[in-house]
Amino acid sequence: MIRSGLVSITFRHLDAAAVIAVARRARLSGIEWGGDVHVPHGDTERAKTIRAMTEDAGLTVASYGSYYRAGEAPSIKNPDFADVLTSAKALGAPVIRVWAGNQPSNKASAVYQKVVIDDSARIARMAESENIRIAFEYHMNTLTDTSDSAVNLLNQAGHPNLFCYWQPPSDMDTATAQEGLQAISSWLSHIHVFYWPRAQERRPLSEGSVQWRSYFDLIKSVPGDRYAMLEFVLHDNPDQAVSDAMTLNRLLDD
Repeated sequence: MIRSGLVSITFRHLDAAAVIAVARRARLSGIEWGGDVHVPHGDTERAKTIRAMTEDAGLTVASYGSYYRAGEAPSIKNPDFADVLTSAKALGAPVIRVWAGNQPSNKASAVYQKVVIDDSARIARMAESENIRIAFEYHMNTLTDTSDSAVNLLNQAGHPNLFCYWQPPSDMDTATAQEGLQAISSWLSHIHVFYWPRAQERRPLSEGSVQWRSYFDLIKSVPGDRYAMLEFVLHDNPDQAVSDAMTLNRLLDD
């Protein structure tokens, strides 16, 4: 089953209560809470509060959107994974989203790739002990910036607790994007949903209905439950999120 949701970083300028209000008004089912603003890494009391707020509103915590980069040393920009894990546990998140390093796959050395692979297996083991899954962001300038690289990383890490998000890459035609989606389907976790006809050009999701219908036709054939979550709405406007949610829910119901 695919449920509809919202990525909280879509509205970094809103507090958690306002994000929840948007999700309810949009008739979405769950929220991916971000680790940068709304649920800071390591702040377990905040995580417990957001969990209660979410559940009291009749919504589900879909995942914890962390900013942990596998293979990178802890720093101000890269939290210690132990802090990420304790926050995810307090939040009641079944999935932690992480990033596959900090280098594009076509420039990363074999040594760097090995470091990311080994660290990915390490955090997968840590999260598995808490019954939480690890899923990579499918994103440029990481080792999951192409489907081939993502598949290589997942195969090389070789841990059953590693999965991968998906979103349509910028400036890629629909058929090629579908091929990439199919390639990672065995590891498919949640979906980030937005419509950018060109890089950084945000448009209403309704304008991308044809493309997204074709993606969801494929996603619906993949076993398991997951969320399709709105992100990057036009002008960061809550009213646009409500409109996009109508389109999303219609696509999921088709």
